[in-house]
Parts: sequence; C-alpha cells; structure tokens
Amino acid sequence: MEENQLTVRNIETYYGPIVAIRGVSLEIPRESIVTVLGANGAGKTTVLKTISGAMAPQKGSVHFQGEEITGREPDKVARMGIGHVPEGREIFPFLTTEENLMMGAFSRRGLSVGSDLELIYAYFPPLWENRKLTAGYLSGGQQQMLAIGRALMLAPKLMLLDEPSLGLAPKLVGEIAEIIKTINDEQGVTVLLVEQNAKMALELADYGYIMENGRVVMEDTCERLSQATDVQEFYLGMKDKGVRGQRRWKQRKTWR
Repeated sequence: MEENQLTVRNIETYYGPIVAIRGVSLEIPRESIVTVLGANGAGKTTVLKTISGAMAPQKGSVHFQGEEITGREPDKVARMGIGHVPEGREIFPFLTTEENLMMGAFSRRGLSVGSDLELIYAYFPPLWENRKLTAGYLSGGQQQMLAIGRALMLAPKLMLLDEPSLGLAPKLVGEIAEIIKTINDEQGVTVLLVEQNAKMALELADYGYIMENGRVVMEDTCERLSQATDVQEFYLGMKDKGVRGQRRWKQRKTWR
C-alpha cells in the first residue's frame, strides 16, 4: 500500500502569464494532518485548487493513493475521495443547512448517507439546531462548520481545508481545531490544512511546509518548525530578547 495518501511533485500553476506556484512538492502520509503556512499571496490556495482539479498545473504531477490525478476534473477528483473546503466557505446561501449538507453527498448512494448526516450533527450541534434555516442566515462560525460538514458528507479519504479559521473569534478557532483533530482521530481522514494562523496550525498538525512567493522555503515536523527562529519571529510574533537594538527591517529570513 502506498505510504502517502497524496504526493505532489514539482507542480507549477499559472494565472494567465503569471506563475502562481513554482516547483512545489508535498508529501501527505495517510491519516496525518499536514499544514501549509504562508502569508497572503504565497500560493497556498493555488496548491489546493491544483490538487482538487479546480486549476490545472502546467508542470509537475499529483498522485492520490498511488494514482495520478493531475489535471482531472474537480467532480472526478471529489468522487475519488478528496473533499475541498474552500477559502470563504462558498456554501449555497439560498438552500437550507440540511440541503447544503446533502449536496456534499451528491456522488453517493445508500443508507449510510443518513447515518453520516447524524454524525455531522453530532460533531456540529448548531447545524442540527439550524438544519431548516436558510444557510445564508447562519453566523460565520456556523457557515464554516457547514462547509466542513458538507465536505465530510462526501465520505472523503483526504480533506483540503483552506483557511478554516479565517474571520472567526478565538473561541470558535479553538472549536474548529478540535473538530479537525476529532475527524482525523475518529474517522481516519487525512487532512491538508492551509492556514495563516500559524499557532493553531502548528499545534494541530504533524508536519508543516512554509511557502513564500509561490515556492516551499522550509519544511519539517511542526514541533521543530515551532522552535525555528524564523518561524517564531515572522509567523508566531516572537522576538529574540537576547538581541538588543536590532532593527526588524534589517533582519533577513535564513531561507532566502
């Protein structure tokens, strides 16, 4: 059996003439949580879109469970077991909460859909309470729960989560992180997590990649990344108190 659930090799993806990501390679082991960190514009979202088929790479390859899926249509990628929770949630605002969830099971047949719906409501009680409510009236946190729940209704083997903490209050960020961990532990779902909230991501994930300007500049276990000086300074907001009088704008990242 292939050890990695997902293997990305040297992908390059363009927006017209502009290179969005260049030579990006990732390895996502089965049943792990892997995070990709970086500032706005680093190329994180483009990586997820390339994996899920929303964008086609000009170079490189994507393999899922040992099978190449490079450039396949998004619906075919989803049917293989890759659930994509996009940045901004992108729920169906004029459908009810439950109708949104059932849209996640569009490719499935059988009685297990009902039991999975019950499982989603157990994970996210506010969705049960608002199951008949038009989804556009849900709070931001509830909409994020809905987006994750909709992806879970696909019965995925791999979930791509794009900025799930974006715009949420700290308490809700913690709740979403706990749910992601529970999904990974209880359902064995592999998670590729894109985040700007480095603290949350490094505490949650097993392994991490850091992107800047469309390329991977650093990778390691999250424990080691959280101890790296550059990560502490530029992503966790921690300063070296032993360096006195050093001007921040004169500092340079060691990976440059």
